[in-house]
Amino acid sequence: MRIVILTGAGISAESGMGTFRDKGGLWENADLMKLATPEGFAEDPAAVHAFYNMRRAKVRSCQPNAAHVALAALQMDPRVEVTLVTQNVDDLHERAGSRDVIHMHGTHLVALCAACGDRWPAPEVMSVETRCVCGGMARPDVVWFGEVPYHMDRIGAALQRADLFVAIGTSGVVYPAAGFVRAAQEFGADTLELNLEPSERATDFARSCFGPATEVVPGWVNEVLT
Repeated sequence: MRIVILTGAGISAESGMGTFRDKGGLWENADLMKLATPEGFAEDPAAVHAFYNMRRAKVRSCQPNAAHVALAALQMDPRVEVTLVTQNVDDLHERAGSRDVIHMHGTHLVALCAACGDRWPAPEVMSVETRCVCGGMARPDVVWFGEVPYHMDRIGAALQRADLFVAIGTSGVVYPAAGFVRAAQEFGADTLELNLEPSERATDFARSCFGPATEVVPGWVNEVLT
């Protein structure tokens, strides 16, 4: 069986990583245009760095939960072929044991040169003084609003081959990820949503199961493997 799994902020919430769009989420008290756009970075790079330094420290303080561990176990089983795509910019999937995770929105833990596009491991604290060897200013290697998500060709190819598409802990709001379920269905895949509560795209899925990720994800993985 070929399975494509998309994870969002909901899978990391029980590890202590805040969600973005739920009530009390990060974007409720933040100005998206100032903190998550190329224009905001150009206008006030120090403020953007301060926000992402806080997020980077949060990532490093959190640990994978049972949902991350269950997906890593599924990925290692030879009976299934799993493509794991995440909208998250943390590394909790990797620390749980998952391999070849597709980070469509980049990651906090990598620095990107705004001038030449070179990448390197991000220091714990980045600032306007953090520079590439070419002299260009470094920025977090995360996909901001108005930018194209990474690895879209690879994700599209995986959706075409999938027998099952599973969305876990996603809001169903942000495109292009919100459109993956319909794309998978058009290619003939079964579809399943695992979420704390129905997402904006809940009615697009053939099946669903709602509850905490640390409960519903291990439960589903156990069903697949047995």
